[in-house]
Amino acid sequence: MSNSFINSLKQRRTQYALGKNISLSHEEVAKLVSDAIKHSPTSFNSQSSRAVVLFGAQHEKLWNIAKEELRKIVPAESFASTEAKIDSFAAGAGTVLFFEDQDVVKNLQENFALYADNFPIWSEQSGGMAQFAVWLAFSHAGIGASLQHYNPLIDEEAAREWEIPASWKLRAQMPFGSNEQPFGEKTFIEDSERFKAFF
Repeated sequence: MSNSFINSLKQRRTQYALGKNISLSHEEVAKLVSDAIKHSPTSFNSQSSRAVVLFGAQHEKLWNIAKEELRKIVPAESFASTEAKIDSFAAGAGTVLFFEDQDVVKNLQENFALYADNFPIWSEQSGGMAQFAVWLAFSHAGIGASLQHYNPLIDEEAAREWEIPASWKLRAQMPFGSNEQPFGEKTFIEDSERFKAFF
């Protein structure tokens, strides 16, 4: 059985060797991101996911913020490898910052008290689906990406720099760009260890 969606899933991989040579314009990338998030599922149609897309110097500024915050906590003798990793993200064309709007979560908790404890969990699930949808859209467009989590280390500085609303909670960062190296082989554990089906 052939399934084009499953084939797209197989092509989505983590890319750390990023470059700036993507074929889409900034506007096209921004539209790709917004469409992917807009059409991702959310509990109660809450639409709690938010995103900021940074290009060029703004993108590089983000990773400089991360580098300087890490410099404060990583031992000097170990910093070279940390710096190289951050520089690999900065080498890309841009970064998507993913947020979840906590005002949306709180409003749902107030309006549907019976499910109050679940809304933060469902928000995280919605955010994960939004991140995956963007990643898959990038992969389909021939754009490499990885998913990073330098929050909460960079939250305060990023919020100040890009005037992020106080209710937006940073959940992940996705540096993206051209694929500058082929993907390595991906291995999988046995299906029998992960999946069950009953007929």
